[in-house]
Amino acid sequence: MSELKPAPRAKRPEFRNINAFNDLPGYRWPLAAIVSGMHRASGLIMFLLMPFIIWMFDTSVSSEFSFARFTSAFNNGIGFVPGILVKLVALGLIWAYLHHFFAGMRHIRMDLFHTVTKEAGKKTAQITLLLSLGLTAVLGAKLFGLY
Repeated sequence: MSELKPAPRAKRPEFRNINAFNDLPGYRWPLAAIVSGMHRASGLIMFLLMPFIIWMFDTSVSSEFSFARFTSAFNNGIGFVPGILVKLVALGLIWAYLHHFFAGMRHIRMDLFHTVTKEAGKKTAQITLLLSLGLTAVLGAKLFGLY
């Protein structure tokens, strides 16, 4: 009796010398890789904006006068910087914190339960994006006075 042999797979191309300008633009990053890169970017954003975070915390808790100055910065701006820009920077910080938190929880979950498969990576990446962007939208609506 003859056995059926599986069809031979097409040979995948080998890239020995990758040209960043020719090869990388056509590469499709998996969602898990995008979320991982955004995790690094959100950490960098929080680190670089640490002086702004410290200023916000200091002026919001020092006294009633400084808290009034803090809320005024969001409405009227700071010096030549308009209030809308202050709100956008705060919204960026909100996203950075939420994304970094949920992506960190994703990595901890993968480390604890050893769920390192393509399917699990894609699903947890989708959940991370949904939670971080959804909560950012809700808190951004509150920040901009929509409710």
